[in-house]
Amino acid sequence: MTKSQRTALAVLSAAMLMTILDGSIVTVAMPAIQEDLGFSPAGLSWTVNAYLIAFGGLLLLAGRLGDLIGRKTMFVTGNIVFTAASVLAGVATTPAVLVAARFLQGVGSAIAASVVLGILVTIFTEPRQRATAIGVFSFTGAAGASIGQVLGGVLTDALNWHWIFLINVPIGVLTVLVASKALPADRGLGWSAGADVLGAALVTAGLMLGIYTVVEVERYGWVSAHTLGLGALAAALLAAFVIRQATAADPLLPLRIFRSRTVSGANVVQMLTLAAMFAFQIIVALYLQKVLGYNALQTGLAMLPAAVAIGGVSLFASARLITRFGERTVLIAGLALLLAGMSWLMRLPVDAGYLTDVLPVMVAISGGGLVLPALTALGMSGAEADDAGLASGLFNTTQQVGMAIGVAVLSTLAAARTGTELVAGASDPVALTSGYRLAFTVAAGLLAAALVISATVLRKQHTAEDAPVAQAVPAL
Repeated sequence: MTKSQRTALAVLSAAMLMTILDGSIVTVAMPAIQEDLGFSPAGLSWTVNAYLIAFGGLLLLAGRLGDLIGRKTMFVTGNIVFTAASVLAGVATTPAVLVAARFLQGVGSAIAASVVLGILVTIFTEPRQRATAIGVFSFTGAAGASIGQVLGGVLTDALNWHWIFLINVPIGVLTVLVASKALPADRGLGWSAGADVLGAALVTAGLMLGIYTVVEVERYGWVSAHTLGLGALAAALLAAFVIRQATAADPLLPLRIFRSRTVSGANVVQMLTLAAMFAFQIIVALYLQKVLGYNALQTGLAMLPAAVAIGGVSLFASARLITRFGERTVLIAGLALLLAGMSWLMRLPVDAGYLTDVLPVMVAISGGGLVLPALTALGMSGAEADDAGLASGLFNTTQQVGMAIGVAVLSTLAAARTGTELVAGASDPVALTSGYRLAFTVAAGLLAAALVISATVLRKQHTAEDAPVAQAVPAL
């Protein structure tokens, strides 16, 4: 790996770390934000939802724009928008300003994150180097989630909640400066290659409305007029988008990308896996705080072994294992580890001991260090040079949709079970634990489904001697 490649990988990873970290750092500081700005309980959730809706809704469009006007341009622009929005969030004095700033942060993150993988696969074309680069990239993503929780607790307790946003500013400025010099220039295909304004409007509206509907399920319920009506409208918009892509001369999302069994299967597996694992992260944190009585900092530290385990495996083992055994085999092994850990949580007691009941799960979560790099390689394996940004945007979109659905479904199930137990006379800790166990059981089912699909659909084996299709993408 050359010096220029290492620098490019560092700046891409730093941007992704900032994006992932920002999604988790807010959760720990939410009580302080509510007290300071006077958020209502329902309004407070929009400090997370506004970011999620903008981020998930714009990824696909932003990925295609990267192919058209240049991925480097999109990456730098996204980081500028994100950094400016972080300043606005850091100085916010009203709920409306903070929610607007969080939406703009989501816009900036979508613009930058949508093209990251597209840039990565064009820089690293040699199989072993690409596997190593994806391992490093996956490490930063995994680390960002847990670091965000720890850092959020430290900054909120030591300074104030404003600094969870202001800390992004120096990182963002440095990322923009380094990226401007380190990333390879690419002019893009040009607008004549196919902007598809109608398709862009349909998919962006459909995704944003769909994610909004999902994140509001806990408030309105699954069978409410609000959920069913907006869900049907979102489905209609996305169906219209698919029809448009099948008939447009220059579609935003050429349906040919789904002809690859590997790419389609990897995106489905990712959606199932992220639905289980993102919900796991949130529900375990709730269990530690509401049942075991941990504070915010203790919760972050308790979950830190998972980040260390995932990071160590993805950074030091995944590339070698993928090169030797292929992405599919490594993916299946990682999913088996994740399933074992989630199954262990299905019998979680009310008075759990950290060393005996929680820490073994954090170690088993190291399977994520195998799953994430393998899925990334498979998800980008069908990307041609002209579609690398699109494939990257699609992969990130299924990730965000999976996370949103997972949290909505598992949180709702947990809350419903807890309510039933409370009505039956159970104490708060017993009722909460029963609800969390149900959520972990469903999460285990999602991982089992991902494992079955990986074993049956992702049949092609990639090794160093049988490189993925994406490895043929020429460097720009």
